Amino acid sequence: MPKIGMEPIRRDALVKATIAEVGIHGSLNVSVSQIAKRAGMSSALAHHYFGGKDQIFLAAMRYLLREFRQEVLRAYHAFPDRAEAIIRASFAKTHFDPGTVAAWMAFYVQAQTNPAARRLLSLYQRRLRSNLTHSLRGQVADPAEVADVLAALIDGIYIRRALAAPDTDAAAQVLSLLQVLRAATPQT
Repeated sequence: MPKIGMEPIRRDALVKATIAEVGIHGSLNVSVSQIAKRAGMSSALAHHYFGGKDQIFLAAMRYLLREFRQEVLRAYHAFPDRAEAIIRASFAKTHFDPGTVAAWMAFYVQAQTNPAARRLLSLYQRRLRSNLTHSLRGQVADPAEVADVLAALIDGIYIRRALAAPDTDAAAQVLSLLQVLRAATPQT
């Protein structure tokens, strides 16, 4: 008989194992068996909790999005400038390590063919754009356009990180561009 309360612990272990396996392989070309083995359980148990590989990947994507949200909330308390907080959260060590970046990139690929993954990615992108736009009001001429540029820059740096693991301070690069854009806007 299963122990009461083990399901959330096992689900969490499977989600973290999924991110680790995807990060190691750099793609979604991992099996449920590999994920389950990393989590220390059988593939049958993984299938029991999630139903299949796509559901495990979606759970991992939701986990990354929740973690990013928590990082943004922590950054809001640390930095009075909300745009800076969002940018710094985007490149926090917990989200910008090579394994997590590889997982993000793999999930972007999954969104090309999986409607549920596409919906999650679209939700993330809309929230990022909305939060950046809101934080830039009154600071730049066209907050939505600047938000789009910053979001594209963040994505681009993630792609570069996935391919080459740059040693540069990514948050500082994006913040530097933000300062240039703010300076280019006449203050009224």
